[in-house]
Amino acid sequence: MPFDVSPAPVTAVLGPTNTGKTHLAIERMLGHKTGMIGFPLRLLARENYDKIVRLKGVRAVALITGEEKILPSEARYFVCTVESMPLDRQVDFLAVDEIQLAGDPERGHVFTDRLMRARGLEETLFLGAETIRPLLARLIPKARFQTRRRLSRLEFIGPRKITRLPRRSAVVAFSVADVYVLAELVRRQRGGAAVVTGGLSPRTRNAQVAMYQDGEVDYLIATDAIGMGLNMDIDHVAFAAASKFDGRVPRKLYAPELAQIAGRAGRHMNDGTFGTTGDCPPLEDELVAAVETHQFEPIKTLYWRNEALSFDTIRDLMRTLEERPPYAFLIRTRDADDQQALEALSRLPDIADRATSRSRIRLLWDVCQIPDFQKTMTESHARLLAQVYTHLTDGSERLPSDWVAEQMSRFDRTDGDLDTLSSRVAHIRTWTYITHRGDWLVDAGEWQQRARAIEDRLSDALHDRLTQRFVDRRAATLIRKLKDEDAELMAAVTIDGSVLVEGHRVGHLDGFSFVPEAGDSTETKPLLAAARRVLPDEIARRVARLEADVDALFALDDRARVMWRGARVAHLVPGDSAWSPEIRVDANELITPPLRDRLHARLKTWFEAHLEDAVPKLVQLRRADLTGTARGILYQVLEGLGGAPSPSVDSLVKDLDDSGRKDLARIGVRLGTESLYIPQLLKPKAVRLRALLWSVANDQWPDEGPPPEGRVQVARAAETPAAYDVAIGYARLGGRAVRVDMVERLAAAVRQAARQGPFVISADMLSLAGVDHTTFAAMLDDLGYRKVGEVPAAPDTPTPNAPKSEVTGPGAPGQPAMPPVTETSEDSRDSLDSGDLSPTTETETVMPVSVAVSETPTPAVVSEVAGVDLQQTDAPETESSEVEPTETESTEAEAPPPRPMVPLFQRQQRARRTKGRQRAASGDAAATEPATDPIESNKPPRKTRRGRRGKPADARPANTTAAGAESKPDRGRPPHAKHGGGQHLPRPPREPQIDPNSPFAVLAQLKIKVSGGSSGGA
Repeated sequence: MPFDVSPAPVTAVLGPTNTGKTHLAIERMLGHKTGMIGFPLRLLARENYDKIVRLKGVRAVALITGEEKILPSEARYFVCTVESMPLDRQVDFLAVDEIQLAGDPERGHVFTDRLMRARGLEETLFLGAETIRPLLARLIPKARFQTRRRLSRLEFIGPRKITRLPRRSAVVAFSVADVYVLAELVRRQRGGAAVVTGGLSPRTRNAQVAMYQDGEVDYLIATDAIGMGLNMDIDHVAFAAASKFDGRVPRKLYAPELAQIAGRAGRHMNDGTFGTTGDCPPLEDELVAAVETHQFEPIKTLYWRNEALSFDTIRDLMRTLEERPPYAFLIRTRDADDQQALEALSRLPDIADRATSRSRIRLLWDVCQIPDFQKTMTESHARLLAQVYTHLTDGSERLPSDWVAEQMSRFDRTDGDLDTLSSRVAHIRTWTYITHRGDWLVDAGEWQQRARAIEDRLSDALHDRLTQRFVDRRAATLIRKLKDEDAELMAAVTIDGSVLVEGHRVGHLDGFSFVPEAGDSTETKPLLAAARRVLPDEIARRVARLEADVDALFALDDRARVMWRGARVAHLVPGDSAWSPEIRVDANELITPPLRDRLHARLKTWFEAHLEDAVPKLVQLRRADLTGTARGILYQVLEGLGGAPSPSVDSLVKDLDDSGRKDLARIGVRLGTESLYIPQLLKPKAVRLRALLWSVANDQWPDEGPPPEGRVQVARAAETPAAYDVAIGYARLGGRAVRVDMVERLAAAVRQAARQGPFVISADMLSLAGVDHTTFAAMLDDLGYRKVGEVPAAPDTPTPNAPKSEVTGPGAPGQPAMPPVTETSEDSRDSLDSGDLSPTTETETVMPVSVAVSETPTPAVVSEVAGVDLQQTDAPETESSEVEPTETESTEAEAPPPRPMVPLFQRQQRARRTKGRQRAASGDAAATEPATDPIESNKPPRKTRRGRRGKPADARPANTTAAGAESKPDRGRPPHAKHGGGQHLPRPPREPQIDPNSPFAVLAQLKIKVSGGSSGGA
């Protein structure tokens, strides 16, 4: 191979991270009179420069990077970036670090060139990974190889939540945006993190690393920039992603790349670990095994670019840049940034006209190598390069001082956010590179100092912004002190409940609970331990204050939590019964058992007073002393939190004697046909508390909750339990929750209409219910009525199928919507106490409605109303077809349009009414008499009340009326004078009474007329 260009020995020191390769190279270099070492990063070069200066002095060491040149006249050791190594300078020792980067698509051609051409006079060292061994052996057959083992063990520990990462961890992401997001999260949870990205200036990066190394923060959030030799005390490396954008497409990390970064964990003899965090997918087992054992596939190709360039013409320069490599294992690198800049500038006519000589073309190539530290190769960067080249080829062939000053002053500002400052740092770094070309400027040293000062100011401002955003210094200081178990921490509680430790707010007291600022951080326990020194005394003072406070400072929220001064202190739990829950003080390790007992006693006293205030009748029921059947009914009412559906207690009510009825009436229990209820417990305050008691007992919290205050009916979702409505004094009718007293009024109105037989829905019914025709029909179904037919509507009868143009009143097009039926005054609530259940009161707002429902009436309807056959026939059509009137007669005698049809309803055959119907079937004339209005069932029974239902004639007592009907045992009821002391007399038959103006009379007359006309024609 022709690349053994020096007789001096070449040694390749290969191995994974943390093997001491760099330390060995520096020791070997300092053993020679002169030496040069190239590092892959400016940051790493600066770090080792500072180290060598401490050993040999500032006058003996030079630093050469693209942006920085420190060249003492007596310099003997040169620390450089690989791209900036002055290969024309002869030194005794030469070394290149991370030589395996010769396989990198972007920078590999530079490392390959150093591998082939860079040599020391006495010794040459190449440092890198084992993966380059085969190709290095082919390029340099006489090279000697040393393999170094890792000083510590690297172990995979799997995924961890970012909030559960151990201290001294580095989290690695592959975009600046992701780094910022992770750093913000760590700040909130752990007090802060240092941030390192490739775009930071060395000054900013060193300040961030120093903050981590000094223990101000325990976490480092970084890009893969930490993978190249940055030596820090990292115990664990967590990957937040396993892929990155390589400049062309996103791709997964190769195993050697992953190992290079993970290898930052552990230092010297300390073992390290690595794993994943955040949204990073799991690492494959084969990949993990390769990283742990440092066994990787060798590099198969190296990137190469021709260094023997021709500067005769621009075309010759571009041609030589594109020459193919001499060996198969070398591949030409893709167009680098400098080559892309050359192509862009060569297309500019002014540049092409100036680049006409070898010196001008070489100068153009040097200008194209000015780095774009923003890594965007934007048009602005190409424009800057064109301006630099134009100035360098004009007049004095120097950059004008006023132009340079103007360009640099644009970036000499420290205001703005992180992105703005990072952009300015990148721009000024480009000018730092330019000022280090001494032949391009007049008084280059002064411009270098000015550029360095601007970069330092921007770097310091960027460091401050990063620290302000991603480090909570107070929390970080506190965390450091908490690590010292022997440290004495000062703690206090302010008047507003803030808990201070060492002057830092670490949390606050919410009632009797300590809420730490750290959220779910692992530092919660140390903070609580520090705060515990002052919290017990404050808790005791608060308990005493709670005991002395008035009841008005306590409340129940909508989840049955007991609030004191706005803070939660206890909650209700199920007790022996639904109306008797227990108070349970919230779990709190700061409250001692004696204090807990005092809290419980005071809260129990308050809750009993709260029940007395909100539901006094319910409390009275608990204390009522009833016997017999009345006691059983009272138990059912208590279990129902103040009410019960009538069917559930029907048998008990039937067995109730007059004394029991009086006892129940005395304590406020009303016996309705549909429900048993207590009017005072239907008030909003009582309804809300009943709802809470039911939810506590059943552990169900319906989303809809109790109806709004004052509403007597609301729509209900199907998933809301019907038992919930029953417990708060509402019944479910037609998919709506209707307050039980309103249900009784509706039921009474419907019964009144049903006494005459099948009935239609009237405007008064709709007005009372406050719903439309369709909803009321559904309510009738739940009340036990069914549709039995249809009849033409009377003029004032609401119809479900009326045309929309006929709809009037609230809810009609152009009219305001009908307001809900509500009780709006305190008088209306008082009416509940007085038992006023009249159909209308002056304190209730009742809006009549007429609602159109799009239904098509059936053409033929058969109904029997008051004994009259109302079957429609085709006779009117036949008659009109046989006798054709003249045109004039037809106009004058045009028949009115047919009336819309409305449904007829009648009572369903409910099971609880069957006994009465059996008696009617056995010939009891009294069974056909309309029943007494059940809404009055709490009042003394009427003297006309019949005997026990369901008894057949032969099983009744012997005493009968004059007509042969049995008399009924009066069960203590006073006799009714109208019927001779309680004896039932047969009622005289009544003739059917038909209103001549009703639709039924009109239809009957029409039928008679039609029948008579037909026979007369015959």
